[in-house]
Amino acid sequence: MGKTLVKPGQKTSEKLKEPEQYRVILLNDNYTTMIFVVAILMEVFHKTVAEANRLMQQIHEKGWGIAGTYNWDIAVTKAEQVHAAAESNEYPLRCIVEPI
Repeated sequence: MGKTLVKPGQKTSEKLKEPEQYRVILLNDNYTTMIFVVAILMEVFHKTVAEANRLMQQIHEKGWGIAGTYNWDIAVTKAEQVHAAAESNEYPLRCIVEPI
């Protein structure tokens, strides 16, 4: 009936793949304060104060920085959290999600 039965102890040839990973990249702008970016990095991405400050400086200097690497669902959720927090605080902070 379309179902494949596997007997106990029988080996299967199917291998499970690791889920694809995605980067959440914060983008620099000229309006969002550095303090707000650090707060986002600590609250949404669980960075330490030192990590958040270092990453904020990189975003400021390079124009972007990788806030974290996650599976699709988590990456999109974190991006939505960033956008919601930025909007509620009237900042234009943006981030993108891209595959590795």
